[in-house]
Amino acid sequence: MILPIVAYGHPVLREVSKDITPEYPDLQKLIANMWETMYASNGVGIAAPQVGKAIRLFVVDSEQIINNLDEDEQDAYPGDTGIKEVFINARILGTEGEEWAYTEGCLSIPKIREDVDRPEKLTIRYMDENFKEHTRTFHGITARVIFHEYDHIEGKLFIDYLKPLKKRLLKGRLDDIAKGKVRVDYKMSFPR
Repeated sequence: MILPIVAYGHPVLREVSKDITPEYPDLQKLIANMWETMYASNGVGIAAPQVGKAIRLFVVDSEQIINNLDEDEQDAYPGDTGIKEVFINARILGTEGEEWAYTEGCLSIPKIREDVDRPEKLTIRYMDENFKEHTRTFHGITARVIFHEYDHIEGKLFIDYLKPLKKRLLKGRLDDIAKGKVRVDYKMSFPR
């Protein structure tokens, strides 16, 4: 089932999410719905707060980005073949490498895309959909998508990384999103 995506301005996007257990009600159904919602919205990742749940859960499919890069672009991210994974109760253990800029967008903040600097690599501990624990290091585009979705479960948004002047310039557009004055081709839920 395709779920409505919570728009900028909704308080759930600023909450630090809570850990969950395997007994979380209808967890597998929620995960399936998040995948379906993400693909229907042309996203590459989606976090539970974006569908109104303040829990530490997000899904990432960076394979679709990597597969759509031309050869030269793929050469810029050697070894990053992308992933399609579920992250539960994730915790970033460390970051490495130079920070690099990349244009990010967010399904909860439609029609706004800005460059964000993030480290090249991250090491993260998480559980998959079967609650099997993993500790892995990711880099390149995949790390970028994980950083972005991880921020959602920490109550952060990509616009928090922008310089104050850029944020002021975007204020009117952000206010419009919060008021529902934006057209998208996917279901959204706007703050009241």
